[in-house]
Amino acid sequence: MEDRWLHFPRQRQVLLIFLFWGVSLADFGFGRYSVTEETERGSFVVNLEKDLGLEKGELAARHARVVSDDNKQHLLLNSQTGDLFTNEKLDREKMCGSTEPCILYFQILMDNPFQIYQAELRIRDINDHSPVFQDKEMVLKILENAAEGTVFQLERAQDSDGGLNGIQKYTINPNSFFHIKMTDNEDGIIYPQLVLDKALDWEEQHEISLTLTALDGGSPPRSGTTTVHIVVVDINDNAPQFGKAIYETQVRENSPVGSLIVQVSASDVDSGIYAQVSYSFFDASEDIRKTFQINPFSGEIILRMLLDYELIKSYKINIQAIDGGGLSARCTVLVEVLDTNDNPPELIMSSFSNYIDENSPETVLAVFRIKDRDSGENGKMVCFIEDDLPFLLKPSIENFYILTTQGALDRESRSEYNITITVTDLGTPKLKTQHSITVLISDINDNAPTFNQTSYTLFILENNNPTLHLGTVSATDRDSGTNAQITYSLLPPQDPHLPLASLVSINADNGQLFALRSLDYEVLRSFEFRVGATDAGSPRLSSEALVRVVVVDDNDNSPFVLYPLQNGSGPCTELVPRAAEAGYLVTKVVAVDGDSGQNAWLSYQLLKATEPGLFSVWAHNGEVRTARLLSERDAAKHRLVVLVKDNGEPPMSATVTLLVLLVDGFSQPYLPLPEVAPEETQTDSLTIYLVIALASVSSLFLFSVLLFVAMRLCRRNRATWVGTVPEGHFPSHLVDVNGTGTLTQSYQYEVCLTGASESSEFKFLNPVIPNIQAQGSRKNNEEKPNFQNSFGFSIQ
Repeated sequence: MEDRWLHFPRQRQVLLIFLFWGVSLADFGFGRYSVTEETERGSFVVNLEKDLGLEKGELAARHARVVSDDNKQHLLLNSQTGDLFTNEKLDREKMCGSTEPCILYFQILMDNPFQIYQAELRIRDINDHSPVFQDKEMVLKILENAAEGTVFQLERAQDSDGGLNGIQKYTINPNSFFHIKMTDNEDGIIYPQLVLDKALDWEEQHEISLTLTALDGGSPPRSGTTTVHIVVVDINDNAPQFGKAIYETQVRENSPVGSLIVQVSASDVDSGIYAQVSYSFFDASEDIRKTFQINPFSGEIILRMLLDYELIKSYKINIQAIDGGGLSARCTVLVEVLDTNDNPPELIMSSFSNYIDENSPETVLAVFRIKDRDSGENGKMVCFIEDDLPFLLKPSIENFYILTTQGALDRESRSEYNITITVTDLGTPKLKTQHSITVLISDINDNAPTFNQTSYTLFILENNNPTLHLGTVSATDRDSGTNAQITYSLLPPQDPHLPLASLVSINADNGQLFALRSLDYEVLRSFEFRVGATDAGSPRLSSEALVRVVVVDDNDNSPFVLYPLQNGSGPCTELVPRAAEAGYLVTKVVAVDGDSGQNAWLSYQLLKATEPGLFSVWAHNGEVRTARLLSERDAAKHRLVVLVKDNGEPPMSATVTLLVLLVDGFSQPYLPLPEVAPEETQTDSLTIYLVIALASVSSLFLFSVLLFVAMRLCRRNRATWVGTVPEGHFPSHLVDVNGTGTLTQSYQYEVCLTGASESSEFKFLNPVIPNIQAQGSRKNNEEKPNFQNSFGFSIQ
């Protein structure tokens, strides 16, 4: 035992000491109540609030409950009223057998603070069972020479009731030979005895039948009967004699069926049939008859079924030996059942809560009782749980234990615990029972949402479309359920002038940020705001994160020329001395770009020049310099067009026009440039004029064609279209030329195009009908010179 004790952990040794010490978290009060058996379910027992001196409603507030030792719900508590009722019909005989008094032990458990109140309920017996004899007939062999007053022991009747409802007396039917006498044994059990009143005579009467009646003390009394058959036997001088009056033996409960328990032996000094002895049970209960059997010839008592120490710890067997002449002797066999460690400990859970709020102080999780049906060392128990769990197992009274938390628990660290309660006995071999329970930690809102970044930087290209997705902010919450449901929102900006509500919006469910309007880098390059994440717990917890939106520049601005200023009044004129050397700085084009980065990187190049090889433009700084030495043959006036281009994609550009005047020296008085356009300008103007002239001639040609078609159509309506000139008013669609240097008479002309004319001339106004005065006409035509207009056309 000492070695086994040393194997237990120190903590478990302390718990075992507590168990034997009787430490308790409960009150030590004890209540005694009673109820009659077989009362209907729901029968009132007691009002516990009044009996315990509690306030009204305190049982309900403290979650009172009733538990029984056998872990059955015999009683029902109404915690609102405090009334205790029976939950079933209570059968005393079924619950306690012949044990008297019959007591049901139970406990009332209460929380806040935790208390155990012990109580007992005595079940009062009612007379609901009649006496019963094991044998319907008892046979007695009595010698004819038996003396008057001889007492013969009879088997008693069995009655499941107890106390006054048990068997109180025996009677026998009236007769002239016998009467009944009652006697008590050491257990207080009444036995019937048959007393001989008158000598028997075998020759006169061989057999006698009597009726034995057993009466209980109920009201009204119940009875049971059996027949006593008496056989008168001729003279037999000697009765059998047992070697011992009491046989004592021990049998282990795990002995197999058929094991020899003990052998009794009786001898008879007579001879012949009077010396033949037979053995049988006398006044044996049903349990004895089911458990043992006796060999009627050898007296061996054999085990008929397995023994159970936890049910019956000992047996008292009465053995009767009868010889052939009817004489008998009796002995008693005391069988002690030895316990073996064949029952593991039992754990009976009285109350259990598998949910507990995190951050709660020390809390009772479970109340349970342990028991072991074995005895001695086999029935001693040790109860413990794992060492690495934040729970305590505290012993209470009557093998009760309380499982509590050591302190506040954190669901986010661990949300579930599997606790194994182990109960071990101290028998050999050790038997143990394990009971596993699962404790779930209920969440409370003790964690605020946490953003996965303390700050976010989002980039957006300017000139974006409204409702563009900028990015997503994300937060997590270590809580669960409703406490982890996160809502996102925009917080008021620190800058009161920032119109945040018109710039961005946020999806409250998933934290997605959207632009509400198109942004302009040149107006707003960046802005900051804070977003909040709030959970749905109670109270609500929240956190913030900083969001910085950076507007990325797009190449949406052309370069702007600061110098020379292009104000529409005319190009800027620069003077360059003819003596200037190559690389002479003529001027510098200065430009800026509203964009940034490479979109604002400017480069310069000479786009057009009157004389391309005379001047050059530096690409990086816009300086206009001479490319070579000037000579007298170089024109005095030069026109330069400089292209300024940024480095964006696609690139944007602007042009600036410079007028450069070559002078012999700066002492020469400066003359403003004549209004006459430069050669290039004259060339451009001439081109424009030619285009206008061509368009005019084409229009005139088209008109002539239409006029010709109209004339042909008109002539078809006449009999003939060739003849003399019609008299009267000349048609309006013909050309009438008057005045100096023109024809004085009316002619009809036909428009025709001289295809063979190498000078691309249009000839028109030729006569198509000869006039009477044709000669005069030819004369006039010869005298009229050809006229070549400035457009390259001639009129004849």
